[in-house]
Amino acid sequence: MRFWRTLPLLPRNLLLVFLHTYRATISHAYGDVCRYYPTCSAYAVGAVQQHGAVLGGARAFWRILRCHPWAAGGVDDVPPGRRFRFELTPHGFVVPPRKD
Repeated sequence: MRFWRTLPLLPRNLLLVFLHTYRATISHAYGDVCRYYPTCSAYAVGAVQQHGAVLGGARAFWRILRCHPWAAGGVDDVPPGRRFRFELTPHGFVVPPRKD
């Protein structure tokens, strides 16, 4: 029965797999070039975790557009999801809450 509760989270977690892969491989090649804290890829992970694949992806895309050499930069945290009712695994994947 837990599978059916997890199925709607599949697009969010697939995007998180892509982001984790990017952060583990390509992101290290660029080094510390982001003007913001957290970095754009870390912001994308947080946005997708909190807001889902569509809205979180849109927030991450907008953040990437704002990150350029002439940007002032600074701290730019992901706004928390108003109705975030899930749990995060140690690897950052989103799962339904446990019923104890």
